[in-house]
Amino acid sequence: MATKTYIRLVDDIDGTDANETISFAIDGAEYEIDLNEAHSNELREAVSKFTAAARKVGRVKTPSRRSAATTTDTKAIRAWAIGQGIPINSRGRIQADVIERYQTAH
Repeated sequence: MATKTYIRLVDDIDGTDANETISFAIDGAEYEIDLNEAHSNELREAVSKFTAAARKVGRVKTPSRRSAATTTDTKAIRAWAIGQGIPINSRGRIQADVIERYQTAH
């Protein structure tokens, strides 16, 4: 038996069919909203006065917790933790607090 999955965007303002998802950020919070063409034009028109005067900063990728310890660092972190008497598994993910303590010590 075949299964088909359909994704339907619904306008978050009025529940009609939406054309696109718009992402925006303000005051350090990021938002996404699904809008039809009329509402997306309305949103863009409403913020155009501000975007025209603003500086474009591009997309900033924030580092994840995982990037805090590269693959080559895990052996050193485990060895350090064992030397400090911190319980740590010999395999798998290293807890964030152990990584933070290692980084603080080094």
